[in-house]
Amino acid sequence: MKGKIHRCNCQQLWSVQNRKSKITAQTVLLQGEWLTEVKPWRTSNPKGFVSTPYSENIIINPADELLENFEQEEKLLYDRQRVWFNLTAGEHLYFASDGSCYVLKIKTT
Repeated sequence: MKGKIHRCNCQQLWSVQNRKSKITAQTVLLQGEWLTEVKPWRTSNPKGFVSTPYSENIIINPADELLENFEQEEKLLYDRQRVWFNLTAGEHLYFASDGSCYVLKIKTT
């Protein structure tokens, strides 16, 4: 089932939703493929969010031990005025508690 993630700045939390439910979390790990979606014609926020075809790939408030398997590659940036993301797709994202979003890659030994 498709899952969507966006930042709820009023609560300083990440919102994760699919067709059946909506939850909020301090941090989120998305293991697997993702796409950015923008809807600039919407009258209310969010106009931009990250989606994944499988909401089973979303881990709410992941343990630090799980994050140790990844390394940060770059930041995923969103411009609210232009309703634009700097990246459109990829694999593995970490949504941090400070509102940042990082593209991850699996560490190789």
